[in-house]
Amino acid sequence: MDLHVGARIAARRQALGLSQTALGEMVGVSCQQVQKYEGGQNRISAARLHNLAIALSMPISAFFPARAEAGEPTDLSIVRTLAATPEGLAMAAGFAAIEDRSVRQALTQLVEVLSRAA
Repeated sequence: MDLHVGARIAARRQALGLSQTALGEMVGVSCQQVQKYEGGQNRISAARLHNLAIALSMPISAFFPARAEAGEPTDLSIVRTLAATPEGLAMAAGFAAIEDRSVRQALTQLVEVLSRAA
C-alpha cells in the first residue's frame, strides 16, 4: 500500500510540474522525505497525507486503489469514498438528521434504485 500511495503522489506531483523540493516545502518536509514517501520507503501519517492532498489538489481517496483495483468494497472503503466528496458529506449529514426510521428506509431504497440506474 505504501508503494501505491507513493506512486500516486509522484504521478500527481509530476503532472503538476512540481519538483520534490517544491512539494516538500509546501508540506513542511525535505525533498529527501518526499523521495522516501514516493518510493514507499517511509509510511505517511494521516496528517501528512492530508497536507499532501491539499498541496496536490486532490482528495485523499485518490491516493488509494479504486474499488475495482482493490476487489470487493469494504464498509470502510465505501465510507471513505462518501466522505471524500462535498456531496457525500452533505448526504451523510442529511441522512443522519432524519429521525424517522421509515423515511431513512425509503431514502435508502431510493438511493439503491438510482445507483442501479446510473
